[in-house]
Amino acid sequence: MALKSTIYKADCQIANIDNGYYQPHNLTIALHPSETEERMMVRLLAFVANAHEYLQFSKGMSTDDEPDLWQKSLTDDIELWIDVGMPDEKRIRKACSRADKVIIYSYGGRNSVWWKQIQPKLERFNNLTVVNLPKSATDQLGLLIKRVMQLQISLQDGQIWVSDDQQTAHIVPEIWLNY
Repeated sequence: MALKSTIYKADCQIANIDNGYYQPHNLTIALHPSETEERMMVRLLAFVANAHEYLQFSKGMSTDDEPDLWQKSLTDDIELWIDVGMPDEKRIRKACSRADKVIIYSYGGRNSVWWKQIQPKLERFNNLTVVNLPKSATDQLGLLIKRVMQLQISLQDGQIWVSDDQQTAHIVPEIWLNY
């Protein structure tokens, strides 16, 4: 019998001062059986950092043809493709050819070797951003994990604060590549 995804709910009040975006989002996040809670929280952070009315979680890990999150236009063009982790060059190349903008969120502290190997191959893409979340940042996010989360998120000057009624995570993403 196949393992089923675990469902998490996140009621997010987003105040993105940098982009002038102030909206609530009630999110349902499926934690794939082969996915860690750390990765799930990075997906959640990627969502709130790029929140838009058309941004949505895709099938992600269960299909190779889709990113973790994407934003599509009304004509079904991919405006934004977001991957979490350390995708290979082939996947990044495919994403950059299919989407107007691509963002990769790497995390976990094991990604510096990946970055050193892949960075020279990515310089040619003019629609790619690579963001690194230090291990200390994802550890802070881990303290907020509950099956039902009530989160207040503020984004200002490139920094992110994620709070519930007991904890606050202060995240300072490292921009490794930005076009």
